[in-house]
Amino acid sequence: MRLRTTGAVACAVLLATAALAGCNRGSTAGGRIGIDMPRTDTDFWNSYQQYLEKDLAHGGPAALPLSNSQNDIAKVVSNVQALTDQGAKAIVMAPQDTGAIAAALRRLAEKKIPVVSVDTRPDEGKVYMVVRADNRAYGEKSCDYLGRKLGGRGRVAELQGDLSSINGRDRSEAFAACMKKKFPKITVHELATDWKGEVASGKLQSLLAQHPDVGGIYLQAGGAFLQPTLALLKQKKLLRPAGSDGHITIISNDGIPDELDAIRAGKIDATLSQPADLYAKYALYYAKAGLEGKTFTPGPTGHGSTIVKIKNGLEDQLPAPLVTKDTVDDKKLWANQLEKKK
Repeated sequence: MRLRTTGAVACAVLLATAALAGCNRGSTAGGRIGIDMPRTDTDFWNSYQQYLEKDLAHGGPAALPLSNSQNDIAKVVSNVQALTDQGAKAIVMAPQDTGAIAAALRRLAEKKIPVVSVDTRPDEGKVYMVVRADNRAYGEKSCDYLGRKLGGRGRVAELQGDLSSINGRDRSEAFAACMKKKFPKITVHELATDWKGEVASGKLQSLLAQHPDVGGIYLQAGGAFLQPTLALLKQKKLLRPAGSDGHITIISNDGIPDELDAIRAGKIDATLSQPADLYAKYALYYAKAGLEGKTFTPGPTGHGSTIVKIKNGLEDQLPAPLVTKDTVDDKKLWANQLEKKK
C-alpha cells in the first residue's frame, strides 16, 4: 500500500517547533532559506512538502521552519516578511495568485534576496528562477488526448483552476486554442473552480444535469478534483470502466498516487505527471545557488529540462510525461517511488 501524503509527517512536527533542529543539518554558510508552502489541502502539495522535508533532512541547505499561506496571497506576503525578518537570505514560494505578488517581489529584490518560484510564474517582479513544468503543454496534451479519444466529436467538461493563476490561465488558454484548431466539432464547457473540489463537483453536477451526453472531462488538478469527480460520477451511475459503453474519458493533471490507481482501475484514462519530487529538489538547488551568487543562462540543463528566458527572470521547465494504462507502472514516475507502509 502506498503512503498517502495527506497528513503531516514526523519531520513536519520538528519543522513547526524548531528551526529544523535535528531535521535539517545543512550548512548555514551564506544564510538560511525561507520556504512558504502554498497550501496543504491537496495530495500534490502534500507530496511536494514531503519531498522538501526529506531533502532538507538529508544534507539539504539550511532552512527556517516552513510556513503555509493556505492559498491566501495576503498570507504569502506576511509569511515572506516574517521569514526575512527571521534572517532568510533566499526565498522559495509558490504564489497561487501570480498577479498580486509583484510588490512583495520588488521589496525582496531591493534587499537582494533571490526568489525561487515553484510551479507558478509571477506576472511581475524579479525572480531568480521559476521551477515549473510547461503548463501550456498540459493544456495542449490534454486537448489532444481527449480529442483523439472522442474521435473529434462530442462534449467535454473542463474543470479549470484559478484563472488569476498563471497555471490556470496557461492550461485553459492552451486547451481552448487546441480544441478550436484541431477539434472544432467538440463543444467545451469551461467550469472555473478556483482550484476548489467542492466548486468543481457542484458545477459538474449542474452541467451533467443539463447535458447528460458529456463524453470527456479535463481535470486541471487531480489533487483537487479527482475524488470529488469520481464520487459524483459514481453517485450518478456514470462511473463506467474504460473501454465499456458509456465510459466518460477523463484526463487529469498532477500525477498523484490516487490518479495512477484510478488509471489502473479504469476509472480515468490518463494524467500528466507534474514532478513533485523535482520541484522540491530544484527549488532547493536554485535557492542554494542564489545564496552562492551563481548565475544561469537559457538552454538545456544537465537534468533533462530547458531553462528559458522570461520577462522577469529565468524559468527551468521540467518534463511532465503523459501517463496512461500502458505506462502507469513506470518506476520513474514520482508517485511510484513513494515509500510503502510496512
